[in-house]
Amino acid sequence: MIETTGRRLPTGVYLLAFCLFAMGSAEFLMAGVLPSVATDLGVSLSSAGALITAFALGVVLGGPPFAVLSLHWPRRTALMVTQLTFAAAIAFGLLADDYWVLLITRFVAGIAYAGFFAVASVTAIGLVTPDRTARASGVVVAGLSVAMVAGGPAGTLLSTYLGWTGGFWGVVALTIAGTLACALGMPATASDVEPSLARELRTMRTPRLWGVYAVTILSTAAYMVSFNYLAAILADVTRLPEVWIPAVLALFGVGAFAGLSVGGRISDRLPHHALLGGVLGIAGLSVLLAAFAEHRWVVVPLVFLLGIAAFVLNPALYGRVFTIAADAPTLAGATTVSAFQLGISLTPAFAAGALGFGAPVAAVSWIGAALALLAIPLILRDRASKKVFSGGQTR
Repeated sequence: MIETTGRRLPTGVYLLAFCLFAMGSAEFLMAGVLPSVATDLGVSLSSAGALITAFALGVVLGGPPFAVLSLHWPRRTALMVTQLTFAAAIAFGLLADDYWVLLITRFVAGIAYAGFFAVASVTAIGLVTPDRTARASGVVVAGLSVAMVAGGPAGTLLSTYLGWTGGFWGVVALTIAGTLACALGMPATASDVEPSLARELRTMRTPRLWGVYAVTILSTAAYMVSFNYLAAILADVTRLPEVWIPAVLALFGVGAFAGLSVGGRISDRLPHHALLGGVLGIAGLSVLLAAFAEHRWVVVPLVFLLGIAAFVLNPALYGRVFTIAADAPTLAGATTVSAFQLGISLTPAFAAGALGFGAPVAAVSWIGAALALLAIPLILRDRASKKVFSGGQTR
């Protein structure tokens, strides 16, 4: 059922954002408790780090196959199945108290998470009119930025009192609550057209779609390469007191939330303005971060502004995908989730290329600027192709 009255988005969109917050908190929580996990399971810190990689691989590899598997399922059913699978995988890994079991269950949880994210995005645009698809997608993704700002840190704090498993049990409880909320409050939405695997696969052969995926990977890697090393920059270069580092990191998340709000409101009308503004902002702010990393009164506001620039383009990316793949959005939406995660997963390799040659840690921001600039020709090409296709069907 599409809500057409008023400017407020349907309740179901905000419900999906809450569910993504619950599940996304697990992605940011593991990094905060990694030393405790290594000690408790008797493995090295690098082996414990593989638990983060396993989840990321599940997200990258799991979304598209699940989209195909669940193509003919009712969307509410797909949402509930993915949440229950996610909660069960997390719980089983905690109860087993074994490194290899935890590694496998993290991979399974990543697959379920990707499946939920993809179906949630498609469901959100099915709840609104076409002129608000980017805004609805932005609200859903905002659940992830709240997980970054509050969910991960809150889970880490809980784990300091209940052991490293405490935060993850909190994630399980929130995910189950989200499942029940979907069962009771989510309308039984359906696609306007009969799902067709052949049509989905045919849509995936559209070159413009892969251009948007390339922009997604480059832009995500561009800001995440700075964010992943931000704590090290603040400690070693900016010389910020350790007690203030979490607060500055949280500023990035606050900026991300603001960026999603702005991007969601302009992306339906001016998607390429949002995309170009975002990547130019990332490039410029990354250069300033690298150049002025020693000056704390410059770095702190730059972190906030980088969060805005990084996430102002996310609704536009989803909007372009769902516009190009309007008749077959499920597999395209799942691949978008994989593209975001792939961009995140590539950042250690990009950073290692610089740091391995002895470059200072702040040099990773130069890499971020370069990656952002590489996305500009792809955005301009997509804008030009949109003008060509607008003669028949606006895409």
